[in-house]
Amino acid sequence: MVKQAFALSVSSRRVFSLYAGCLIGSLAVGTCAAADTSSFHDAPSAASSVANPYSGQAAVTAGAALYAAHCASCHGGSGQGSGNIPALAHGATQQASDGAVFWFMTQGSVGNGMPSWAALPAQQRWQIVSYLKALPTVKTASTTQSEAVASPITTPPPQPPFTDFRYEAPGNVRKITVNDLPAPYATSSAGNAPTVVPRPAGAMPVAPTGFKVNLFAEGLGTPRVIRVAPNGDIFLAESGSGQIRVFRGMTADGKPKQTEVFAKHLKQPYGIAFYPVGPNPQWVYVGDTDAVVRFPYRNGDLQATGNAEHVVDLPHGPGHWTRDVAFSRDGKTMFVAVGSGSNVDDPDTTPAEKNRANILAFNPDGSNQRIYASGIRNPSGIAIDPKNGQLWTTVNERDGLGDNLVPDYITSVREGGFYGWPWWYMGGHQDPRHAGKHPELKDKVITPDVILQPHNASLQITFYEASRFPKEYDGDLFAAEHGSWNKATRVGYEVIRIPRHHTDKASGEYEDFLTGFVLPNGQVWGRPVSVTAAPDGSLLVTDDGSNTIWRVDYVGAKQ
Repeated sequence: MVKQAFALSVSSRRVFSLYAGCLIGSLAVGTCAAADTSSFHDAPSAASSVANPYSGQAAVTAGAALYAAHCASCHGGSGQGSGNIPALAHGATQQASDGAVFWFMTQGSVGNGMPSWAALPAQQRWQIVSYLKALPTVKTASTTQSEAVASPITTPPPQPPFTDFRYEAPGNVRKITVNDLPAPYATSSAGNAPTVVPRPAGAMPVAPTGFKVNLFAEGLGTPRVIRVAPNGDIFLAESGSGQIRVFRGMTADGKPKQTEVFAKHLKQPYGIAFYPVGPNPQWVYVGDTDAVVRFPYRNGDLQATGNAEHVVDLPHGPGHWTRDVAFSRDGKTMFVAVGSGSNVDDPDTTPAEKNRANILAFNPDGSNQRIYASGIRNPSGIAIDPKNGQLWTTVNERDGLGDNLVPDYITSVREGGFYGWPWWYMGGHQDPRHAGKHPELKDKVITPDVILQPHNASLQITFYEASRFPKEYDGDLFAAEHGSWNKATRVGYEVIRIPRHHTDKASGEYEDFLTGFVLPNGQVWGRPVSVTAAPDGSLLVTDDGSNTIWRVDYVGAKQ
């Protein structure tokens, strides 16, 4: 039976070996294809139709041990994925055939940070496939508090200005400049995806002195972007559940008084924006992964009064799936952030990258599409400065060049600006994987305003315009750092503050603000995604690691 399973023609076997590793390779950088098994990374039918000769519980058990040894460091202990690494426990991998998964595993994609697993015996690769297919039914053990604090990380301290989670603490100020950047490959490229564990009893995020943290909401379906409507209702994109939720009011203990589901049956909803800009919007716009849609809306609506209306199709497919949406202050332009389909693929030779890694601009009705700014690998979050209308973004940069390359960043966005991806980064630094390409662009690459820790996975930003925090916070930015997978010792997993010192600019420094989401042994229980100021001036932080929303309030001497 086994011999029959591998009785492929020489040409078929060559294609099979060329494809096999692309599954895990592209998964490692967020480039999963659609779930249609006939087109799973263009798998040929000769590979897709091969049956798994090692199926059954014994293969699943053996595959679990092999997965833990070879795959879990990137893809997570339960296949949950992280950052740019999609989940293996659901989605395209689960819908692809066993043969296609095996084929993809064997090839690898070194340029995207994924080695080929062809060196593993075929039997072991098939056993890993068996375990992957069993992931939706596998139960993972919870972590006790005593286990959570055991086995602290003992790697050497990082060299400033670079850091890791062990040295993140509220109030610590950091500033990275282009002069601090190492050469490519100064260290090896790590595969260190987080092991997300249940929040241990008593574990809470840590805020600066004078601030108090409480649990605002829990049990959510992958809470991502959070925005406040003009009337004060709080809208949340539950990307995993495909719905938009609304919270209204706040109790004395900092929890919502009322919760409703505004809209369902969306496709990985992310960005939320109200239009027209001002106190009386008529629409709620939502950035699905493949389109912008909108719902009719009047202040106070807790449920959509009509079906989703299609506004415009968006580039989509493998890779970064988030689509943030914002309107210019004059209401004439709709900005949509579209991340790349890969880590570092050349758009010149990769048609799937067309109109991706850009901030696109449209009229509010979806017409007149144009590129507002380009070369931005994944502008996961965009926001408009309420004081002057300037567009800002927070960006996930590329992986695979070492622990301290390439830094993520937060920046004001210039119309027509080029930010380097994939050929250049941080000004005139060329990615060695594209050596010699586009020399004419070197002097056009814009260096961002605030350089963050590499691999932070910075996802969302907001401007603080409320009055509850001390006066020194007025007009500052807050950003959610989802956390690294491509760094040997974790970094990120926090909320940071970008002080602007009562100006409209950022001088380059940032400050740790909300930390504590990583346990001493490196396990992760929380992953910040989005931030916004609640109507009372407290800060709300979504966390898709524990599926919660945290509220940070300033209490001063009362704490």
